[in-house]
Amino acid sequence: MTMQMHRRSFLSQHAGHVGLLALASLLAKQSPISQAAEHAPTFRGPREPRAKSVICLFQNGGPSQMDLFDPKPELTRWPGQPYPAGELETHFDKQKGNVLGSPYRFRQCGHSGMELCELLPHTASIADDITLIRSMTTGSVDHEAALRMIHSGRLFAGMPSWGSWVTYALGSENQDLPAYVVLSDPGGLPIDGEKNWSSGWLPAVYQGTVFRSGKSPVLNLQSPDGVTADARRNQLRFLEKINRYQAERYPENTELTARIANFETAARMQTAVPRLMDLSDETEHTRQLYGLNNPAIDEYGARCLTARKLIEHGVRFVGVYLNGQPWDTHSKNAESLKGLCARTDQPSAALVKDLKQRGLLDSTIVMWTGEFGRLPISQGSDGRDHNRHAFSMWIAGGGFKPGLVYGATDPFGYKSVDKVVNVSDLHATLLHALGLDHMRLTVPYDGRETSLTDAEVTHAQIVQELLA
Repeated sequence: MTMQMHRRSFLSQHAGHVGLLALASLLAKQSPISQAAEHAPTFRGPREPRAKSVICLFQNGGPSQMDLFDPKPELTRWPGQPYPAGELETHFDKQKGNVLGSPYRFRQCGHSGMELCELLPHTASIADDITLIRSMTTGSVDHEAALRMIHSGRLFAGMPSWGSWVTYALGSENQDLPAYVVLSDPGGLPIDGEKNWSSGWLPAVYQGTVFRSGKSPVLNLQSPDGVTADARRNQLRFLEKINRYQAERYPENTELTARIANFETAARMQTAVPRLMDLSDETEHTRQLYGLNNPAIDEYGARCLTARKLIEHGVRFVGVYLNGQPWDTHSKNAESLKGLCARTDQPSAALVKDLKQRGLLDSTIVMWTGEFGRLPISQGSDGRDHNRHAFSMWIAGGGFKPGLVYGATDPFGYKSVDKVVNVSDLHATLLHALGLDHMRLTVPYDGRETSLTDAEVTHAQIVQELLA
């Protein structure tokens, strides 16, 4: 059969009717995502991994560690007085105030006796399932730089996110779905937008694919109005013929062969994605667990529940984000924390409980963190400024030690002083839990072998004490 119409001509005339073409950059298989598992032994460490997937519940803005996870009685002894423990690094120096006491009480939770804020009753119920790190540090008090650090291991832009590194190394377990999915906030993107889940200089197939709430989770996935299923099949069949004809003419063009497979994946996604985003088949018990019957938290709860479903169906890495940077409490710190905890606490804990009861927690890392912490002094009258020297985060599942409180800060919560964990150490440990060696997981870039942790510069170490 001789094809008279070239592929370029067809696309220029019919691009408006082939919405699936927009998925090419998201789902392209010209890079070895489908083959990454074959290459995984190259990156393996000596440890047999328990974890095989990740859910990152990212809390944009920098949650206040001394108000939520790291009780500091000294703050209640010095409220409104000048800070007595030396100089502090501040982001907004002109608004520097006095010691700001924590407005909420802490209580011991679980058999471990982990102390948590009263605003986190649901997290308290999983205290014996989480690893609480109180001694995190990072490299910047600037949101964008700190976000790049926690996501990509570097303060500068353009590097692959750690979710991209994971999918590059381990590939996908379900070829009907992207390996890396981002569940975005319907209110908008977080600060730094798509850069949070960028694949950097790794091929685009390793970046996060955004699933939105609503009837169209993935843009351009569904057929345009007025295009029947038969018409769509005929369009794609015709396009496939053009592609294969071109592939025969230019056998050296391996990208073309990959893109043929790309359309097949997109077609399968038309069925798979809407099914996974539909929560109507969940039991009433599960719906109540995530708070889907509560209008104040049902949106975040639905995304946490969707994250579980995605992991259950073989997605490797899921990121759940909030709009803007709501944890950035430069003013009305106490009031803001109350609202944010009310929104996120129950769904976050529900995710851990749900994974556990389904036997998925051992193989899934659930991580709750922001990009940095807050200062022990006030900004203005009732806010807290940024702090890179100390923040808290928790991890559940995936071989991490449950019920553990690790590390400590000084008496005012300003600086991590015991068992300090920097972001590069965290990344090395997370990769290790997934069975990957952060020293061996490298790709040639800019004239040298480059990795997530860049251990020759950062001296990143696996924190073995965090692992069971």
